[in-house]
Amino acid sequence: MKIYGTLGPACARADILESMLRLGMTGLRLNLSHRTLEESAVQIEALREAARRAAVQPDLLIDLQGPELRVGALKEPLALREGERIALDALHLPPEIREVLAAGQEILLDDGKLLLRACDRERAHVLRGGLLRSRKSAAFPGLELSLPALTESDRENLARARQYGVTGVMQPFVRSAEDLQAVRQALKEAGCPELRIFAKIENAAGLERLPELIAAADEIVIARGDLGNAMPLWELPGTQKRIAAACRRAGRAFMVVTQMLASMEHSAVPTRAEVSDVYNAVLDGAASVMLTGETAAGEYPVEAMRYFVSTVRAAERDLP
Repeated sequence: MKIYGTLGPACARADILESMLRLGMTGLRLNLSHRTLEESAVQIEALREAARRAAVQPDLLIDLQGPELRVGALKEPLALREGERIALDALHLPPEIREVLAAGQEILLDDGKLLLRACDRERAHVLRGGLLRSRKSAAFPGLELSLPALTESDRENLARARQYGVTGVMQPFVRSAEDLQAVRQALKEAGCPELRIFAKIENAAGLERLPELIAAADEIVIARGDLGNAMPLWELPGTQKRIAAACRRAGRAFMVVTQMLASMEHSAVPTRAEVSDVYNAVLDGAASVMLTGETAAGEYPVEAMRYFVSTVRAAERDLP
């Protein structure tokens, strides 16, 4: 099966990437919510050099921005303290949100680590505080917006995909087959229609239209970060199981991603629960699994990949 890491500052050296590839990593994800392919050229070249040294041909998946909502660029990290009220201007949210925001609307920031509730269109009450950094995710449960599937930056990145050796495209917050058709058309116009499209299931719309997404995508991604913002967290495991079962019935490959070994961003050893999570994803039939912050920004990217690969291999041996 495919075993992915995420390319970022913590692992963007050829020697580190070579170690990860030799351990069994089969590819990397590049998150383009924060930067472009052109701006990532140095990191991509480090991957190419590592691949030459390890004598392998790893995948390179680009994760587009799509209709994803994020906090804007902040001059410095913003401390949000529980119980205080803040001006929403401080978050630099997209104007589409401010126009439809109503009192009582929950605002989940940074994959739900921070929680606010709108007082009106100008202010919000901090329910769960923390340090907010630039360009972190923003989710608004129950609020639906009409946003294009691809941004102008996405289209520019797709136009350069072949040039940088991209092998697959991850489309976030997929809402319908039309979103995926827009990606396919853009790839066709860019001269690389053969690239695989990974549909990230991250919201209620994606869940509701799962059968048509399974039919239209090359692989389904159970993206548990924002998907966990779309429902109470205790409902997420059951949702993951149902998506996996639907993919198995349809013969469609699926990936499991987000916080698989999250504690290893700061610990050299994962928790027992995390190892069990990875193991069970393989036994559920996942075609691929992925680490995100563990390798992109964590303190132990090589060790995280070592535990990741070893757990996947142990699960593969135990597959019925």
